Amino acid sequence: MQKIVDFIKKLYGSSDFIALHEPRFAGREKEFLIECIDSTFVSSVGKYVDTFEREFAKKVGSKYAIATVNGTSALHISLILAGVKSGDEVITQPLTFIATCNAISYCGAKPLFVDVDLDTMGMSAESLRDFLEKNCEILDRKCVNKSTKKTITACVPMHTFGHPCKIEAIKEICDKWNITLVEDAAESLGSYYKKRHTGTFGKMGAFSFNGNKIITSGGGGVIVTDDESLAKKAKHLTTTAKIPHPYEYVHDEIGYNYRMPNINAALLVAQLEQLDAFLSNKKETAQIYKDFFANIESMEFLAEPQDSVSNYWLHSIMLKDKEQRDKFLEFTNKNGVMTRPIWRLMNELEMFKDCQSSSLDNAKYLSQRVVNIPSSVRL
Repeated sequence: MQKIVDFIKKLYGSSDFIALHEPRFAGREKEFLIECIDSTFVSSVGKYVDTFEREFAKKVGSKYAIATVNGTSALHISLILAGVKSGDEVITQPLTFIATCNAISYCGAKPLFVDVDLDTMGMSAESLRDFLEKNCEILDRKCVNKSTKKTITACVPMHTFGHPCKIEAIKEICDKWNITLVEDAAESLGSYYKKRHTGTFGKMGAFSFNGNKIITSGGGGVIVTDDESLAKKAKHLTTTAKIPHPYEYVHDEIGYNYRMPNINAALLVAQLEQLDAFLSNKKETAQIYKDFFANIESMEFLAEPQDSVSNYWLHSIMLKDKEQRDKFLEFTNKNGVMTRPIWRLMNELEMFKDCQSSSLDNAKYLSQRVVNIPSSVRL
């Protein structure tokens, strides 16, 4: 394992601590921030919010983009717009960050878990189809869970670590069962499935710009959609549902203070200018890792799946078992290289342990073996 630690420190050109994923501010961030501050428009109104939304939509190939304070809020609003109500059920995957299930819970809905694929670590279309055929029926054009009698309103697959799941097949299944597809694309900016950007297959997609993402505004998120009415509704709901007026305060429904501040958008506009260079850098790093781990026994670098282009947000390796994983995590972290296990499965957490699920063999297998290794853009 010392060989691996030495290799990673050499790769990142430092004998000191190597973080898992650091932000890189190498463009016009300071220039735009100063301009934003001088303008005094630092809250949710300003030219950088408008510029970012326009440029982001263009970058991913969606018609509309609505900037929010973080990825969780983007997903929450997307689920509301998908029609998810209190008492409904939403299908997702157990191998995901907590934000996915939190957003479902904010709607008063309950997550249902289906398994993931080993090659993508994202939702398995086969597992989704099997779950629906065994447990559900269509009544009055709604997908109804036969055991709970609840409506399954939405499905939220997540593109794990930037590797696209088989989203095209998932969409076909959702359309057949009258389930609205909402993509959790928080980690997959710059990732494509069959030459189409992730987040644009579903009715809506949600992205994140947390401090550890490939581009960042410290916090921040965005909703993308091709539906004009949904885009307008998203902007309205995230602006506290305030009816536009020069001075009157009239709100026509329960809204949310979820709009991205202009000062954060200033950072993102500068970061977005560097995205292509960041993606190229991370692709090169992935190839270096792949070549290195090809010669390390019982460790496998996880490369982009078939029909996909991955942004390689977090580089990952597969170890032979949980015992080797735990030893690897302890040794690397004690020796100045930050590594992390994949998330604890959602169905194993206290608040979701009673949620219905399919067989989760793949998710369990991956959760005991996958480790993230340093993934920052190399300077």
